Amino acid sequence: MSRPQRIWAHLGEVVYNSVMTYIPSHRLRIGALRLWGARIGRDCSLLRGTTVLGISRLEIGEAVSIGFRCVLDARGGLTIGSSTVIASDTHFVGAFHDVHAPDFPAVLEPIVVEEYVWLAVRTTILCGVTIGRGAVVSACSLVRQDVPAMDIVAGVPAVSVGIRRSTLDYRPVFRPLFF
Repeated sequence: MSRPQRIWAHLGEVVYNSVMTYIPSHRLRIGALRLWGARIGRDCSLLRGTTVLGISRLEIGEAVSIGFRCVLDARGGLTIGSSTVIASDTHFVGAFHDVHAPDFPAVLEPIVVEEYVWLAVRTTILCGVTIGRGAVVSACSLVRQDVPAMDIVAGVPAVSVGIRRSTLDYRPVFRPLFF
């Protein structure tokens, strides 16, 4: 990334996270993210107070609902599949530090959330994780490793507690006015 591109990206993050995230309009918030390079599909909602890092590395499918005060750390890449529901206060952690290296560098890794996933309130997803199609992550869970398709996981760290039996035939469009 060239210096002007880095400056533009940094400016976008500062403006979005300081101002735009609090404007009560899904269209304006999503439009601002698209302006700074995010790829976001139709019929998405992004509720107020959500912080986005690495905007240009964020990719969101169609009909995705993201709740209040989430943290979308896309510095290593964050892909969210269509028809996914992400409840409030969910955190995606896109980096960690190598504690054994003498210079303590940040290590960025992608996070992939496939379609029809439900992440319940206060879920934390660590970098390098893929959450499979139709999986469910229970409230307050910490996901440190991949979750298979249709699996239901819970806990800290999250472990399998069941298998989802849904036909996954829905499109969760949720755009409440002024939220």
